[in-house]
Order: sequence, then C-alpha cells, then structure tokens
Amino acid sequence: QVQLVESGGGLVQAGGSLRLSCAASGSIRILNAMGWYRQDPGNQREPVATITSGGSTNYADSVKGRFTISRDSAKNTVYLQMNSLKPDDTAVYYCRAVVTPLGGPTIGVWGKGTLVTVSS
Repeated sequence: QVQLVESGGGLVQAGGSLRLSCAASGSIRILNAMGWYRQDPGNQREPVATITSGGSTNYADSVKGRFTISRDSAKNTVYLQMNSLKPDDTAVYYCRAVVTPLGGPTIGVWGKGTLVTVSS
C-alpha cells in the first residue's frame, strides 16, 4: 500500500503565506507525477499545481506567480509554497501522486487533505 500524508494547513490572514507538505510512504517502486488539488464546499475538486518526476511544473491560472510547487525525491515529498494568499484560496487541499508500487500497476493515490483558511 501507498499512503500520502499532508501537513501545513491552517488559518492565515490575507496576504500571508503557508507551506504545505505531502509525504509518500509505503511500497513505492516509482513515484511519478505529484500534485496539489483543492476543493471548497459546493465546488468540484480542481488542480492547483503539478510536478513531474523530471521537475516540470504546471499551475492553475489563479495561482500563477503566487504558488510554487517543488519536490524532494530523496524524501518522496512534494511541497506547495503559497504566498500572497487570498480568501478565495480557502479550501481543503489534497495531495495526489501517480505511483508504481512494488509488484503492481501504476495507480493514482490521494491524501486525506489539509484545510487552508484565509481570512480577509
């Protein structure tokens, strides 16, 4: 089994910063693309930022220039540095990874999410 555990969410004032972390553990043979998604009540889960195993990144237009995704392959961890936060960034943030486990096919795995609340 493969697990993703997020941390770093919390309450911050508009204009502030937070750094999310997501650590993958378990029977991992290959950790492929990783990413962050978010969902607020009444809306669908949407992609925020993704990063490939080679380090190529993609961002949602709404976070470009404010958020930075990075990964530490040695630690099987992906980060999301969020600056200049806005109330509209309030959501549960989920980590997702495309993983090839030992002895199994490539699968997508979700974390349980971490809540980010930005007050105005």
